[in-house]
Amino acid sequence: MFEFKPLGLEDKNIFNKYLKPYNFKTSEYSFTNLFIWRKALDIQYTIFKDILIIKKKGFDEDYHFMQPIGYTKDNLKEIVELLDSYRNKNNMKYLFKDTEADFVQEIKSIFGNTYNIEEDRDNFDYIYESSKLISLSGKKLHSKKNHYNNFIKNNRYETVEINNKIIEDCMKTACDWCKINECKGYLKYELKAIQELLLHNEELDFIGMAVYVDEEISAFTIGEKMNENMAIIHIEKASTEINGLYAFVNRAFIEKHFSNIPYINREQDLGKEGLRKAKLSYQPIKLEPKFIVS
Repeated sequence: MFEFKPLGLEDKNIFNKYLKPYNFKTSEYSFTNLFIWRKALDIQYTIFKDILIIKKKGFDEDYHFMQPIGYTKDNLKEIVELLDSYRNKNNMKYLFKDTEADFVQEIKSIFGNTYNIEEDRDNFDYIYESSKLISLSGKKLHSKKNHYNNFIKNNRYETVEINNKIIEDCMKTACDWCKINECKGYLKYELKAIQELLLHNEELDFIGMAVYVDEEISAFTIGEKMNENMAIIHIEKASTEINGLYAFVNRAFIEKHFSNIPYINREQDLGKEGLRKAKLSYQPIKLEPKFIVS
């Protein structure tokens, strides 16, 4: 019944037709995000009764569906039952992952306690007020402001928009950083995602900024406006040998490109202790939950 095809760049207009009308609260429902992770997560899709259905696997190698897009209250029950039948026939561990709270409530209202629903804490998105990330005001962000000030006081630097002229610099830097960290597992997949972003910078809807310190690229970051209320930061990489560089690139990028957007989504921590500590240190206004339906 369902014939899935691998996601490709040529599918951008199809996906935007379905994704753009909705104000999703999480980072998963962005064509850019889906495209750059399509190989690592084997992302596939089909259109069924004018509903976009996306299938993908997690880093645990288990497949699942994302919440269907374009369904109505009248056909949601049918779609869920058909997808559950497909799941059973294909030995998929989960029915849905990456689901938002509103979708989960609709599942509960139709099916009651038929399905097990649990929070997926490792994949909660970190949401921040852009004004706070720019001002770094308040006692809890005082150390971040000190790091930022230390960087601008002690370094000769330049910020440059990512374009074809500096793609090669960014590519080399990304590879070098991955090698320093042994470049395996998730880091290897992340490197591929960065390369996809850079190689398709003219086709994908994102903004990128690089920071040169003493004429050498030392940091770069990539994000996109998801809707009028939220921007997503897809990638942020910086040399840890330069004091305050991460604080600088974080603030400068948002100040320059997303100051008029109220909220910044800095994606999930994947259960990595160091990443979780770093994301929490910027004082998110909330953690946007995602759920597993099985």
